[in-house]
Amino acid sequence: MKIKAVILRNELKDDHILWIKACEDFHDQVEYRVVNLTANNWLEEIQKEPFDILFAKPGGLTAHFKLLYDERIYILGVVLGYKIFPSPQEIFIYENKRFLASWLKANNMPHPKTDVFYCYGDALEYIRSAAFPFVAKTNIGASGSGVIIIKSITEAKDYIDETFKGRGAPQRIGPNREKGGLLKRGFHYIIHPSDIAKKINIYKTKAGNRQKKFVIFQEFIPHDFEWRVVRIGESFFAHKKLKIGEKSSGSLMKNYDNAPLGLFEFVKEITDKHGFYSQAIDIFESEQGYLVNEMQCIFGQSDPYQMLFDGKPGRFRYIQNKWFFEEGEFAYNACYNLRLEFILSTVLNNH
Repeated sequence: MKIKAVILRNELKDDHILWIKACEDFHDQVEYRVVNLTANNWLEEIQKEPFDILFAKPGGLTAHFKLLYDERIYILGVVLGYKIFPSPQEIFIYENKRFLASWLKANNMPHPKTDVFYCYGDALEYIRSAAFPFVAKTNIGASGSGVIIIKSITEAKDYIDETFKGRGAPQRIGPNREKGGLLKRGFHYIIHPSDIAKKINIYKTKAGNRQKKFVIFQEFIPHDFEWRVVRIGESFFAHKKLKIGEKSSGSLMKNYDNAPLGLFEFVKEITDKHGFYSQAIDIFESEQGYLVNEMQCIFGQSDPYQMLFDGKPGRFRYIQNKWFFEEGEFAYNACYNLRLEFILSTVLNNH
């Protein structure tokens, strides 16, 4: 029996390709079609043929398209009750640090203290008694592109002025020089010159959509690394994101030390409670215990695996109240195939 799926693309025409590849790899079990969720006729296109599930690929490039995607996911998942993967709640907190901070607080989840100011005067009042350093973040911005460490009241005042009265919050717009591999990436564009224009358009879009009129300030947690713990279905992975300079996000520098089982317990409790089955959680180890820094339902992958345990690639699974390690490379196709395997096992079992 085949399931019928609709892939919900975003404003970037190629951003859903990994969903297509996964569906093609499971062509004997999946029929799919693609609908642009940002188009005017999105609902008519979705409803014109029967389907079992919607595969989402929310964008994280601009605030206005992120908002549009979320609104339409709300209609599909909450109002109409369609099955969506990742879940609507996972999508709402994705690339929305302002909302994530409130969501973590409302759910009594341990995280670095975060303040959001929409009033210029309130932001200035905050920095007069703030503990330095602290972290300034943009609401949207993957790979640490909008993360700045503020070390003094002068830097804080400049940041607030630029965000409220200037061009917008400072943010890396061009290539990420911190993650290395510049020669390799440069060679890629020599071989694929058409990709240069795509990248330039993305940089121009980012430059024209700087965050304005509100700031997000987060408590600075001293760290040499942060854990990235991934849950896809019933598969768990973990590795360390190493710090380069002052930040771990965006460096792509990893360490594959064995992760403590308590870390998996922490993430399993969170994801079980909220029904999250496509989730990467970035976690600080601190004097306060584990602290959630970021949560993403869609995430990048630079290595062919998400975890090594005793030097072997694999995953952890929780079976009959015990953690078991299973050797293998389960992160193929940036984990989209693993997502689809989980979907097939759950959807088909409910048919």
